[in-house]
Amino acid sequence: MSEIKVDKELDLSGLACPMPIVQVSKEIKTLAAGQILSARTTDPGALSDFPAWAETSGNEIVRVDEKGDGGATFYIKRVGP
Repeated sequence: MSEIKVDKELDLSGLACPMPIVQVSKEIKTLAAGQILSARTTDPGALSDFPAWAETSGNEIVRVDEKGDGGATFYIKRVGP
């Protein structure tokens, strides 16, 4: 797998829905177009919530690394201005 250059990291472990999406929505706006935000979450709903949010927000999930502990790290590219 190719290495992704992460511009900002968020650890959302322990937060339940909808807080991971709320935090990512807030933080992605601080990045320039093309930059990558990594978001680590333990919320089991994130595997469906994050793709749905990305589709409605116009941002792009470039990779998801699922962890053995039930968590996942999402790599999200800011699209647009």
